[in-house]
Amino acid sequence: MQKSLLVPNRANGGRARAASLSAEERVESARRAAEARWAVANEPDLPTVICGSADRPLRLGEIEIPCYVLSDQRRVLVQRGLQQSIGMSTSGGSEGAQRLALFIEGLAKKGVNCNELAVRIRTPILFRPSVGGRVAYGYEATIINDICDAVLEARRTKGALAPQQKRFAVQCEALLSHLARRGIIFLVDEATGYDRLKTRESIQSIVERFVTKILKPYLPTFPDEYYEKTYRLNNWPYNPDSTKRPGIVGHWTNDIIYARLAPAVLEELRRLTPRDEKGRLKNKLFQHLTDDVGSPKLKDHFKEVLALMRASRNWKEFYTLLDRALPRFGETMQLPFDDSQAMEALPLKPVLSLPSG
Repeated sequence: MQKSLLVPNRANGGRARAASLSAEERVESARRAAEARWAVANEPDLPTVICGSADRPLRLGEIEIPCYVLSDQRRVLVQRGLQQSIGMSTSGGSEGAQRLALFIEGLAKKGVNCNELAVRIRTPILFRPSVGGRVAYGYEATIINDICDAVLEARRTKGALAPQQKRFAVQCEALLSHLARRGIIFLVDEATGYDRLKTRESIQSIVERFVTKILKPYLPTFPDEYYEKTYRLNNWPYNPDSTKRPGIVGHWTNDIIYARLAPAVLEELRRLTPRDEKGRLKNKLFQHLTDDVGSPKLKDHFKEVLALMRASRNWKEFYTLLDRALPRFGETMQLPFDDSQAMEALPLKPVLSLPSG
């Protein structure tokens, strides 16, 4: 108690002011404060959380910071979590919530170049949690780098950090060591699951550009050389006048052509193409490729595939080159194999002879 009298602070000032008010003035002050909070809570333009939850914080070593992605795509770190991340207490109600702002402002007064940072900390982002409740306060995720830089500069500035504040610099060093390996935006996206959401949205956009729901008229599209080279590489006799193909060729084609054309395109083409009572496709998959993107990309893809076929001596060599040059989407590239291992790497083993009949 004696300490609070000798070292006045903002909380003491607030209590002194409240004590000087009459009962009616205190009621009026409380009413205005409640109205202000209500106005903020009901602000229709506040961004909302689209990714992230309290049980999925950003983890940097032993440090945990609640983080979210907002409807305007800003990545935010929660105010109190940001304070705790540098070792600062958040106790003390509203006074505790402002401790970081007071700290940075104090550094600026002692010669640390952080005036602009102090202004940003005084103006947090207000956002609405996805589960409802009170309006939350946060900062754009990149501010953590600036805070760490300011604290480390303060350590180099004589007299800027009090003895009990030097632990903040140690904590900031630990934070920056994690952030140096992977950027804060990447880390927030990973923690909140926004990276997976972005991937799904990007894939959907690609599918819409490549695939049309309208069935186009059939036009011969696959070059004869594709089948001729398939037969040559498997040492099969080739009859250019016959359109009968071993069933395995269709499976190979799905993998060689459609699975490597663009992400999720093969799945969407299969979904749109019905089958007859025997399970055979009623139409060709390429009849659902768009004229402006899908079909031109298919022609370009064939040029690359045929170049690899021409350069190959046999089927296993072709598939090894194919996996290196044109890997399937959604998979990591295959590790290099020697010739004796290449065959085991194939998703489908070639037919060594044509079926009889």
